[in-house]
Amino acid sequence: MPILLAFSGGLDTSFCIPFLRDTYDEPVHAVTVDTGGVDDADALAERADALGAEAHHLIDAREALFEEHLQYLIAGNVLRGQVYPLCVGAERVVQARKVARLADRIGATTVAHGSTGAGNDQVRFDVALRALGGGEDGSEDGSAFEVIAPVREHEVAREDSAAYLQERGFDVPSEGPSKGTAYSVNRGLWGTTVGGKETHTSRQPLPDVAYPDTVAPADAPDEAQTLTLAFEEGRPAALDGDALDPVPLIETLADLGAAHGVGRGIHTGDTVLGIKGRVGFEAPAATILIAAHRELEKIVLTDAQRFQKDHLADTYGALLHEGQHFDPVMRDIEAFLESSQEVVTGEVDVELFKGNARVLGCDSPFSMMDAGSAEYGETHHAWDSRDAEGFTKIAGMQSVLAGKARGVERDS
Repeated sequence: MPILLAFSGGLDTSFCIPFLRDTYDEPVHAVTVDTGGVDDADALAERADALGAEAHHLIDAREALFEEHLQYLIAGNVLRGQVYPLCVGAERVVQARKVARLADRIGATTVAHGSTGAGNDQVRFDVALRALGGGEDGSEDGSAFEVIAPVREHEVAREDSAAYLQERGFDVPSEGPSKGTAYSVNRGLWGTTVGGKETHTSRQPLPDVAYPDTVAPADAPDEAQTLTLAFEEGRPAALDGDALDPVPLIETLADLGAAHGVGRGIHTGDTVLGIKGRVGFEAPAATILIAAHRELEKIVLTDAQRFQKDHLADTYGALLHEGQHFDPVMRDIEAFLESSQEVVTGEVDVELFKGNARVLGCDSPFSMMDAGSAEYGETHHAWDSRDAEGFTKIAGMQSVLAGKARGVERDS
């Protein structure tokens, strides 16, 4: 029976092809699921073939990434730690789903990935693949798939992986921290993560050279660029008056934002395994879209809607980050988010300048800022002065009663 390997072309998954073939004496199929980070598909196929793969499969999952995940991250304005737009977590779920479907198609009951025992991705892949296995007998945990991770199971150091390939006459990949460059880079539709020696500390910033696609804010153009983004029911729908599907719109925004140094950052937080971790990222499109979408929501949603949505979206982002996409509560939160977006339609003007994406203003046919009913200052039409005076008495009643019952100290 064939073994299906999630293949990125990096050191760990390159090691896995000959190791799996030699260890299990089974044909190995490599599959690359493109969630926005594949630059040269032909080179990937050639590398998989050279390493001894029976076949290489390429699956374009960018649209699936948006429909199954990114639309909800936008709807929830999800930023982990208030800064990081979850560039990687959603990708792994989509990749696992596509891998599982291909495994069914080629008759593979064993699926493999190149995760180590230290990071978040091992949890995301394992949980997703086992959840997608359907619960039929096939492995010790009851999943229809046996999930193996050779690098983790055999505690293979990166130096050992490189030596294993070299001993067998295979080229060692020339990108990544132990492959000739100082930084590990993971590109995707929603952004790029960057790891290096600085991210192993809690204080050192990443140097400009570590960011692969965005220009340094100081080197960005001296003239600002203003964009007009249109949303329809919470979904990005047009840029500067031109209708675009979500994926090409995101890709266009990524290029425009990168040219102005927008979207760089470093996030420190809790890993799935419970330790603290730090990662650099550049996510121009996510930065622009979330800022614009959040501002549009302010004029169309009620205060209670935004309050509840913020809390649910924070839970949604945390569970997605932790590999819990298949928990039924995620469908419940998605239903809430979808309902909240029914009126999030309108246009938002955003200025890109020297690393910043500044929202200039927005408008919507569902705007609750109705100048005909109330204005700031002395002119108002929805109530008169007696109404306002009465409201202040009622609004402060709890504080007045508490003060009488407990006493309120006055500053001297």
